[in-house]
Amino acid sequence: MLTADQLLDALLERARGVTETETVAITDALGRVLAVPQTSAITVPPLDNSAMDGYAVRAADVVVAGVRLPVSQRILAGAVGAPLQPGTAARIFTGAPVPPGADAVLMQEYCMAEGEFVVINTLPQPGENIRRAGEDIEAGGQVLAAGARIGAAEMGLAASVGLAALPVFKRLKVACFFTGDELVTPGTALAPGQIYNSNRYLLTGLLKSLGCELTDFGIVPDSLEATQAALEGAASIADVVITSGGVSVGEADYVKAAVEKLGRVEMWKVAMKPGKPLVYGRVNDADFIGLPGNPVSAFVTFCLFVRPFLLKRMGVADVLYRAFAMQADFAWNKAGTRREFLRVKIQADGRLALFPNQGSGVLTSCAWADGLVDLGIGHIVHPGDWVRYIPFSELLS
Repeated sequence: MLTADQLLDALLERARGVTETETVAITDALGRVLAVPQTSAITVPPLDNSAMDGYAVRAADVVVAGVRLPVSQRILAGAVGAPLQPGTAARIFTGAPVPPGADAVLMQEYCMAEGEFVVINTLPQPGENIRRAGEDIEAGGQVLAAGARIGAAEMGLAASVGLAALPVFKRLKVACFFTGDELVTPGTALAPGQIYNSNRYLLTGLLKSLGCELTDFGIVPDSLEATQAALEGAASIADVVITSGGVSVGEADYVKAAVEKLGRVEMWKVAMKPGKPLVYGRVNDADFIGLPGNPVSAFVTFCLFVRPFLLKRMGVADVLYRAFAMQADFAWNKAGTRREFLRVKIQADGRLALFPNQGSGVLTSCAWADGLVDLGIGHIVHPGDWVRYIPFSELLS
């Protein structure tokens, strides 16, 4: 049985990045992974410009408050003014280029317009309220690194330097299916002994949020033949096959056996709670990951292991999550023999509250929580202790 760290390291070693690329418009780049570094052909901003609506002046012309200067020009954003003559001021608006000769911009709130003149009521400092040319981006500088996931900020940054399209890796193809004769699709009445298939929507939601190209094979009957057929079909079209359920040691758990029949199992079981029964293997050229059937176990193991594995396969450069030290507002006296991940939420006082039921079937805990506390083997927690907290923002984005 592997430790959680050993499993993550082993998975990342086996994660083969996508190599095929395509070019997409910026408007279609959200969630994609950049394949080639992008540089800027221009300087941003291109000219010194005003950070405020106000008046551009020479600081040397305003040596005492109350100086009255003629307004020699009016400069709007998108226009370029004439050089500022000594002893004059220019009415200027946010984003407009600062005219040559001016070395400060005074906010209009500190000035008083009097016809063709302006009274300056405060002393300017050289450089005040001026955004310098190139303070954001220098021409020739890199703006986006290869392996970056494109979010809204990255789309805006690319647009700010005039990039209309971006080279990205092709989407990773993922297929999934779910085992269990007790599973029923929502919208269907439950018969005795049946449950709704929450893992299907949990897992497909997680995969879609990563930007994978997903094929959902749905629920597969509990038999070796059906499981083997579904696995063979999924592996023929996908880069990665992910399942939920059927990877434990019960008589009706056929997924691991099907993987061994069609390919090979390379890892099985991880020393953690929730989530002990987890399988990694290969079927033909496809990676296979079998998640536990309990919904909390499936959720936690996906976040901790599958997400970084998929991100690396997608071509993302930085795939590891970060953890932070925070204070607990709870006690945990169950010294387990496996590493544990508890569902917690940050309270108004900045301490972590614990969901009262940490069972692996209590999916409510995942919807309620905003992160996990990572406890080592035998770790006891008292209120006020510092613990290792992993926010969901690190695990779900």
